[in-house]
Amino acid sequence: MFIKVIWFHQFVEEPVLLYSELDCERYEIRKIEFFRNNKVGFASEEIECADTALGSQPVPKLTEINKNNEFYGIEISKDEFEVIWKDTLDKLK
Repeated sequence: MFIKVIWFHQFVEEPVLLYSELDCERYEIRKIEFFRNNKVGFASEEIECADTALGSQPVPKLTEINKNNEFYGIEISKDEFEVIWKDTLDKLK
């Protein structure tokens, strides 16, 4: 499963846009975070960049995430995630 979550807040040190690939138990396999100050972080099971790390707990279901007005999450396609993952890694090379 692949998800995109927008986080509505004013914290400079926290991401405003998150993309995650989840396994069947909802643990993150890969994650990309975009910050208000144009910083980008990413993490996978092999690497972490810019203080971004995979979560240690399963990601809640989107219905749970969306109960909080600070968040808006949707499921996205594998293709959409792969394009963003590749673009992010290419820009950081």
